[in-house]
Parts: sequence; structure tokens; C-alpha cells
Amino acid sequence: MTDQRLKRIALAAAAPVLALVAAFLITSLVLVVAGDSVGGVWGQILSVPEARGLTNIVNAATVYYLSGVAVAIGFRMNLFNIGVDGQYRVASFAAAVVAGEAWLPGWLNTAAAILAAMLVGAAWAGIAGLLRVTRGVSEVISTIMLNAIATALVAFMLRKAAVSDPGSNIVATKEIPEGSRIPGFTLFPGAPNQVYGFVFLAILVGVAYWLVINKTRFGFDLRATGLSESAAVASGIDVKKMVLVSMLLSGAAAGLVGLPILFGEAFAYGSTFQSGLGFAGIAIALLGRNHPIGIALGALLFAFLDEQSNPLQILLDVSPDIVKITQGTIVLTVVIAYEVVRRYGVRLEQRQVAATLDDDRPTGPTTEGVSR
Repeated sequence: MTDQRLKRIALAAAAPVLALVAAFLITSLVLVVAGDSVGGVWGQILSVPEARGLTNIVNAATVYYLSGVAVAIGFRMNLFNIGVDGQYRVASFAAAVVAGEAWLPGWLNTAAAILAAMLVGAAWAGIAGLLRVTRGVSEVISTIMLNAIATALVAFMLRKAAVSDPGSNIVATKEIPEGSRIPGFTLFPGAPNQVYGFVFLAILVGVAYWLVINKTRFGFDLRATGLSESAAVASGIDVKKMVLVSMLLSGAAAGLVGLPILFGEAFAYGSTFQSGLGFAGIAIALLGRNHPIGIALGALLFAFLDEQSNPLQILLDVSPDIVKITQGTIVLTVVIAYEVVRRYGVRLEQRQVAATLDDDRPTGPTTEGVSR
């Protein structure tokens, strides 16, 4: 491995490491100000989880990973799809309704529900894409508004599609038949819970994302448009089409976010269905630099922090929300760290070019201008 390649790897790893160190220091400062035990908190968070906890981490990371990929598709196009949270809610509800009705048998019913989720997620994100290309509306504004609309719409539709369960205050759709559920598997010996079977589909999504972005003409056009819209127009790329297609793909990926929980644990969409997964994807995509492996590591980190923070209230009388401070700090510092590392990398390149030019200059005496 050449020195140049080692430098690139070191620079790529420097920004996340700097962000994590900064998050550690800031969180520790907050603990000191609050009068809590810094060593006790970090001792619990950094301890080795048991088999049950490891399974929970993998399951949460599967969901976070899909959310991160959905956001990363937009980031590659220089689009800020902040509406993943609304897109996955609408899509999960649609998938629950389709799977609960069981119009098709077994796995066909599962496939139909997954397809419905992707189509609904894409359609919901497509609204923001259409507003961007036709009216010039920022996707940040439109997707935030669509998040609020999605929350209200799903709550309204849930009342219409819910089945009554005597003695329970939970409002939910019909339960997915056993033949249409995605079975889990035991990954860690001794764990009483199972890893979502949907983890394999999440891996396929990551592989497909990498192949499309890096190995296809469409992916090249998408990256080129994200880097420079004017240059893309000059090279003949239909920028408006790329914006719309990118939002559709991002929405389709967002439609998968809630499905591991739906098909692996909840088996119905109800008023207690997990929320906030889309916003976590923004942080994870930033931390992972929109790379499928980086996103996977970021998803595992966030899932690890979530799982390890659960016993803090019981063991140390510290609110588990302290981890939210850590995660939020990571989001803020990772952007700054990437910019610092980028500027440092540019400086290194400039010094290397200058050193190369100095080496190429002639070192012997010149006779130019010497009179005879």
C-alpha cells in the first residue's frame, strides 16, 4: 500500500474520529456541570453488551441503516431530503394495510406489501421533487411540511383502517398473517430475542446503492449533478429529471425503513409504532459520508449508544437522554470536522505539488545572459 493511499485512508477516518472525540468531551462536560458521574456513565455506555443487547443493536442498526441510505441518496444529488420520517410512516402504514388484508398468500403477500411501501414512499417524496423542479420550492421546506401532513394523514387513516381490540387503548391495523411475516434468526448464542430477517434485505439495499452510484451511468450523472449543476447542464444532463428521480429513489428507500419492525416484531401499524427514525438517518448519513460501509458503521454506533443508555436511569440515576446530547453533538461536529480535514488535505496536496515542482527545476548553473 502506497503512502498516498495511506494518507487518503487516514484523512477519511480523521473526521469521524475528531467528531467522536469532540462529542465525548462535550458530553463529559455536560455530565460534570450536572453533577453526574462521568466515569460511571461512560463505564456503562462502553461496557460489553449481553447477547440480548447485541441482538437489539443489530435490529436497531438495520432500521437506522435503511434510513441513512435513504438520506444519502438525496445527499449525493445535493438534495436535503429531510422528509424520510414522514415518508416511512406513510409507507409503513400502507404496507401494514396491504399485508393485513392478505389479498395474496404467504410470501407473495409480503412482497406485495414491500412493493407497496416503496411505491408509497416514492410517491410521497415525489411531491417534494415535483415542487422543486416545477416551482423551485426548496426540498427542505416542502419535506418538513410533508412530514407534518404525513403524521396527520396516517393518524386519520389509522382510525379508518383500525380493528377494534376490546380492553386495549392501542389503535392498530389488522395483524399480518403468520405466513406473511419475515422470520428472525438467532445470531448470538443465549439471546432470548432474534435478529430481524429483514437485515438481509437491508444488506441488499446497501449493495444496490453502491452499485448504482458508482458503477452505472445514472450514478455518474447523479454525482456529477450534485457536484456542479451548471457543469451537468453543460454536459447535456437533464438536471430536473435527475432531481425528480433522485427524490423518488430516496423516497422508495425511505419506504423500507419501518418494515423490519413491521414484519419482524410489531406485525401491525399502530399508534405506538416507532417514530423519529428518519431524523436519525440524517446524522448517520453525515457520519458515514454517504458511503454504504460508513453508513453501516454509523448505524451500529447510534444503535449501540441507544441500547447502552437504557439502564442509566436505573443504575446511575442519569437520564438516558444524555446519549441524545452525544448523538446531536456528533451531527454538529462531524460537519465541522469534515471541513477541517478537507482543508488540511488540500494543503497537503498543495505542498506536495510545490515540492514536486521544486524537484523538477534544474539545479545546475545557467549561462543564459552571460556575455562572451
